[in-house]
Amino acid sequence: MTTTPTPGKVHHGRNIKRLREMLGIKQEALAYTLGEDWSQHKVSRLEDKEVIEDEILQEVGKALHVSPEAIKNFDEEKVVNVISSTFNDYASVFNSHCTFNINPIEKWMEALEENKKLYERLLQSEKEKREMLERILADRK
Repeated sequence: MTTTPTPGKVHHGRNIKRLREMLGIKQEALAYTLGEDWSQHKVSRLEDKEVIEDEILQEVGKALHVSPEAIKNFDEEKVVNVISSTFNDYASVFNSHCTFNINPIEKWMEALEENKKLYERLLQSEKEKREMLERILADRK
């Protein structure tokens, strides 16, 4: 059963669920971290509770690596705003300094051409060594 949030009213269980999901943790994993007394079903029931005792919030906070206050005061809209503004700040910094003067494919083709020239010089050097050795051997005969 899904409940609609009441404006201004904190729902501890929903906050735990949102934090857990944001961290990519499944209910089973949270239950395992909380200990033997916990199960996936118990975590599910916990997430349905509007108000959770401080002692349990402390345990869950420790398992999720967040403070109990973070669970109590979690506001999804504020988090989205922070993430959005942080992303926009990084995007503007990146875009203001990012210029591509050379096409990456052209750069790759240049590197291939350079490798080809190096290989041809290596072959020529080996050919010259062979000819020199043949002359030395011919002179000794």
